[in-house]
Amino acid sequence: MENYTPDYFDPPEIPKPQVQQQENRSSLKFKVLGIMALVLGLSYGIYICICAHRLSHPSEPAQLKDEQALELSAKLDSIFSERTKIVKELPYKTIPANLDVYAESAIIIDAASGNILYEKNADRKIPPASMTKLVEMYVVYEAIKNGEVALDDIVPLPPKCWAVNLPRDASIMFLAQGQTVTLRELLLGLAIASGNDASIAVAEYVCGSMDDFVKRMNDTVASFGLKNTRFVESSGYSEYNYTTAREFAAFCRRYVNDYPESLAMFHSQKVLAYPQQHNLPREQQNKESNQPVIQYNTNKLLGLLPGCDGLKTGFIYESGYNLALTACRNGTRFISITMKGPGIGSVQGNRYRIHDHTIMEEFAFEKFDTYRPSQEGKKFLIPVAGGKQKAVNLVPALDEAFSVPFISGETPRDAAEKITVQVKIPACIFGQVELGNDYGSIHYLLDGKILRTIPLVADRNIEKANIFAQASENLAAKICGLKH
Repeated sequence: MENYTPDYFDPPEIPKPQVQQQENRSSLKFKVLGIMALVLGLSYGIYICICAHRLSHPSEPAQLKDEQALELSAKLDSIFSERTKIVKELPYKTIPANLDVYAESAIIIDAASGNILYEKNADRKIPPASMTKLVEMYVVYEAIKNGEVALDDIVPLPPKCWAVNLPRDASIMFLAQGQTVTLRELLLGLAIASGNDASIAVAEYVCGSMDDFVKRMNDTVASFGLKNTRFVESSGYSEYNYTTAREFAAFCRRYVNDYPESLAMFHSQKVLAYPQQHNLPREQQNKESNQPVIQYNTNKLLGLLPGCDGLKTGFIYESGYNLALTACRNGTRFISITMKGPGIGSVQGNRYRIHDHTIMEEFAFEKFDTYRPSQEGKKFLIPVAGGKQKAVNLVPALDEAFSVPFISGETPRDAAEKITVQVKIPACIFGQVELGNDYGSIHYLLDGKILRTIPLVADRNIEKANIFAQASENLAAKICGLKH
């Protein structure tokens, strides 16, 4: 008999270990998450290291575009009024000099820095007389630079500029009908003989009319920010022209710095012989009776005051004896202006002018020299943590040149050369950076005493980065030891 096993004796199916499977899945998930966290941690660590390296070794930001440079300049002009002043006070306190100057109005400035070293009633409005011709010459130089005219152009001589048609007391270079004369020769006539006839010829040639030329003169000085200077004609003969010693010193600084070649070419020339044979009409040439008129430079300090190489005298009864003068010794240049100088007749007037300018120039050369930075275009690269750009340049907000007082060393030059520079800048800037904002400073010291401080400002705007970048770069900055 076969064995029989009932169905209910079949062994039951053993259930699968559900709990263990779930535990395995959870373990795998945690492992994956752990690996992911490790990878993310390592990635973030690498990112932090990259941030730290970038902060400790910042890359030079892109060079400013022209429009950015203009924006920076305009912003700094609006913040720092000194930037727009051609002449300015010394950056440190000093006892005003008491000089024996006879002229009613006077000033002397450092041509490199614009610092005022001495002044006397420098804001009185006085006719500049023939010093006006310096502004005329500046306008001519601008026209030459623009390609409108050239120094060797032959200039037509309309009847209004012939010497015979000018007032009897006017200064002239003896222009006459039929002469052939270049613009260069006319400028010599302006600079040496103070020729009013040359002034008319130049104005008519450059602009077509005296009115248009005078407008250009006035537009030029207005562009320099000179509000107390105005002209009605180009020669200075009119008493309705006016300026001040301060503003004319500012103009002369611009003229000398913009066109320094004018000094050797025109203003330091001592003699004018005109007309030469080549200037005369053909029928008058080679006649013994037609000899040039010899005139000597009206600036009597040329050859008398060491280093003097310009600029221009002026006299009408309403202005007295005026003089704009400059002298340069060992690379240091000063500009002195006197207006309403006393004197009965030119001999006495010149005596006072010589006295006043010798006093002022010798004072300047004995008491001051100019500090000039060893490096132009100075800038300091600073890392930016938490900004969309990672570095910014800090630049001086002001021109670094200034006049150094002779309070140390054996000469004024010794004092200027002893200036030490102390720079204070942050290790890092955090977050947003604003164009023109002050983030550091430069101090200029003489024997440990601060003579001047210049702010260091950001040369561009930088927006904040996103929150993650800000937090990460702040952490990286802490790791690098860069503090707020």
